[in-house]
Amino acid sequence: MGGMQGADGARTRGTGDFAAVLRHHRVAAGLSQEALAERAGVTARSVRNIERGSVRHPRPETAALLGAALGLDGEALADFVAQAREEYWARRSEHARPPAWTIPAQLPPHLRGFTGREDELTRLDAAVEAAGTVVVAGSPGVGKTALAVHWAHRVADRFPDGQLFVNLRGFNPTGTAMDPAEAVRGFLDALDVPVHRIPADTGAQFALYRTQLARKKMLVLLDNARDVDQVRSLLPGGPGCLALVTSRHELTGLVATEAAWPLTLGRVSAAEAGELLRRRLGEQRLRDEPEAVESILAACAGLPLALAIVAARAAVRPGSRLAELAGELREARARLDALAGGDEATDVRAVFSWSYHAVDPAAARLFRLLGLHPGPDIAPAAAASLAGLPEEQVQPLLDELARAHLVERWAPGRYALHDLLRAYAAEQAHAREGRSAKRRLVAHYLHTAYAADRLLHPSRDPITLPAPAPGVVPEGHDHHEAALAWFTAEHQVLLQTLGLAPPVPAWQLAWSLSTFLDRQGHWRQWASTQRAAVAAARRAGDDAAQARAHRFAALALGRLGDFAEAHAELGEALRLYERTGDLIGQAHTHHNLAHVWVRQGRYDEALPHDRLSLDLARRAGHGIAQADALNGIGWAQAMLGDYRQALESCQEALTLLQQHDSRYGEAHTWDSLGYAHQHLGDHAAAQHCYEQAGKLFRALSDRYFEAVTMVGLGDVHLAAGRRDQAREVWRQALAILDELDHPDAEQVRDKLDAP
Repeated sequence: MGGMQGADGARTRGTGDFAAVLRHHRVAAGLSQEALAERAGVTARSVRNIERGSVRHPRPETAALLGAALGLDGEALADFVAQAREEYWARRSEHARPPAWTIPAQLPPHLRGFTGREDELTRLDAAVEAAGTVVVAGSPGVGKTALAVHWAHRVADRFPDGQLFVNLRGFNPTGTAMDPAEAVRGFLDALDVPVHRIPADTGAQFALYRTQLARKKMLVLLDNARDVDQVRSLLPGGPGCLALVTSRHELTGLVATEAAWPLTLGRVSAAEAGELLRRRLGEQRLRDEPEAVESILAACAGLPLALAIVAARAAVRPGSRLAELAGELREARARLDALAGGDEATDVRAVFSWSYHAVDPAAARLFRLLGLHPGPDIAPAAAASLAGLPEEQVQPLLDELARAHLVERWAPGRYALHDLLRAYAAEQAHAREGRSAKRRLVAHYLHTAYAADRLLHPSRDPITLPAPAPGVVPEGHDHHEAALAWFTAEHQVLLQTLGLAPPVPAWQLAWSLSTFLDRQGHWRQWASTQRAAVAAARRAGDDAAQARAHRFAALALGRLGDFAEAHAELGEALRLYERTGDLIGQAHTHHNLAHVWVRQGRYDEALPHDRLSLDLARRAGHGIAQADALNGIGWAQAMLGDYRQALESCQEALTLLQQHDSRYGEAHTWDSLGYAHQHLGDHAAAQHCYEQAGKLFRALSDRYFEAVTMVGLGDVHLAAGRRDQAREVWRQALAILDELDHPDAEQVRDKLDAP
């Protein structure tokens, strides 16, 4: 499979009215594109794209920056911006295309019935202008997240470019705290940065994140932070952005070094607590039983989480007396006296106990099992396997727990537990019941991930899983897109589940994650999961699984440019395969070695490994492995200038791939054939090959490689003297690459702009 080598070409994209207006004003001002870009604080590429017409309808904010830089003000500036705005919205309504900038809105749902905290809200309002970072600190259950989310919704209109949110899991009782690198990658995805533009280096990802936010007005809510180091690299650098951080610790390092605005949150006052109950239960009900109200407020100890649970319990029993509820709560506190340790959670634990014992036994069982889930959230299907029940029986139980405020509907189809509730639920879980539930949970995610991976990459050599245990009902997916959506939704959960899994399902789950992590560019996570798989397979005494994990770790390291480590991992894999006499494993490993050499531009080093891979695959009778090696040989031969030998190798690969119905490999091989024919001057054959590759990539929804193939096709048209056809094909390729925001688009523009 080739890259974007090739010929020169020329084209000028049709320009819209705004492009002409911008060019007129810029020329009249005597500015170059670069000078205007510097004045406006945008990139020179943005100015070029607008004037070229590749961005026909810039965002009004961008137009305003350009207009101000051109010296426009008053009505002239308003008219200038209005033209961009009118074209922008017309394009959306007429063509139903997404805007050039997708505005993220990641805040959790607005909390209905929020009350109190007026002083704190006033201080937060003041912080918008005074600081770039605000730290809300306080004890567990005091309402840090509730306050932050409420205020964030209240001021969202001040941040028109969107809101980002992440739960950093700093104090997750059953899982692990989130690595900042994991968080920043999630932000880049939310900002719609295409995978191909996200650099492998973590430091570069943080830099790209700050660049994305540099000239925007965005709110970034970093919830449940463990320490300063977890937060610092996630702070936006732009003056229009605000970072809102919540933590059990005061994070004084941020106050000292980042001039963060500190806000320590205490328990709510008796008046505020009473107002919360009054809003939920009504004035008359509280007035009728003042002593019971005082008893309830004392038990809740000013913790909003406890108050919300008690209010929910009372609200669903409108005919009951509050004195009865207060008595039940006193009994619950008595039951927990032996567990009291003098900490701030003592009273709230009694509230949890009271509510836990009040729900249906089946719901209570599900609640304590949810405490064993690693988080950050769970879908009903996974909860069903955790409980060993059909999903249709679990959904009503989740609804009951949500009504009792023992779980929260975090998002459509997603449920989460507050840290304190998770810890309390885990305390209640019976040891034997917990072990069985964890096995079912791991099996659920393993079997669902494995089936989803088969849809993403059906030509992979399969592994053998044991049959799901009774009570485990894996989720099914009908097509590639559904599988990809499931992986995206469960990505963080799957990584956390690896830590729960025994050795065998651990390496199998890591195997099942490989395709998704690779294609989405999560290469550091891919490398770390595979190294964990190596350790798990070693504990299981499975040499083949160890070797496989070494190979995948090497591929991830190769993507990251760590070639020395990649070669070391592949050397270990080869040693294990040779020890067990696994010819197919050896063939795959030599092909992987060739791939790493190709990434280093060392085609002379790659060729012997693919030849050895071919020999081993033939001896093992593995058709797809033979084809992979043959295509690798052909590509190396083409890169070394031996185009006729490349044709022979790739044609043989194509025949095998068609026999084994490996469409993805077939598409890449058609592209390799097109490249070889192109350089031999056989334009008709090259055109046919590129067109076949393009059709397959379109069918496989691989937009990037579809564009790459079209670039090659355009090169062929140009070499054959068909300049207009070349321009049209490049125009289509550029549209795809612009949609992906891929840097290769610049190479295509160079072809189109050449004389």
